[in-house]
Amino acid sequence: MNILEVKNLKVSAGKKLILDGLSFSIAEGESLVVMGPNGSGKSTLANVLMGHPDYEVKAGKIIFKGKDITKAKPEERAAAGLFLSFQEPREITGLELFPFLFDSYKALNKSKSK
Repeated sequence: MNILEVKNLKVSAGKKLILDGLSFSIAEGESLVVMGPNGSGKSTLANVLMGHPDYEVKAGKIIFKGKDITKAKPEERAAAGLFLSFQEPREITGLELFPFLFDSYKALNKSKSK
């Protein structure tokens, strides 16, 4: 089963098209590495997956655990289990990565039980 599928994603910020026809899938147990030069859309992709309002999905779909989340709010995506972590959490004094992720996991489970 695919955990995440991105199908023909076209995304703009303002008048500028940033992602144009991006497609990929990640199956359970797989990892995906996104690499590229500055300005190639890596951060845009991460923000779009989380539903950041500064980006407009012009076409395509984002499927997470079999559900189309393309138009879902960021909090709905987080409640479904999609989460964006800091790249360098140690830059924030006192913030450790694994306790941060574990606290996020606990908050997610708490919100699901309501």
